[in-house]
Amino acid sequence: MKKKRNRSRPTEPFEVRLEKFARDARAAARRLPLGRERDALMKKARQTENVLDVSAMLSVRHVDATNER
Repeated sequence: MKKKRNRSRPTEPFEVRLEKFARDARAAARRLPLGRERDALMKKARQTENVLDVSAMLSVRHVDATNER
């Protein structure tokens, strides 16, 4: 008999978790001295913010498409 995986569902929506990650990454990067590690964290924060923008655009387009029917 297989054991069941102990899964827990996220308590916050995906977008909220992404926003928190981007905010935390940017704050952590600000505390670091100039260098590769700081640049990498800033890049992750920017990429996460881009994902949030795309997600918002797609959800708006989805709502618009369902209203047109």
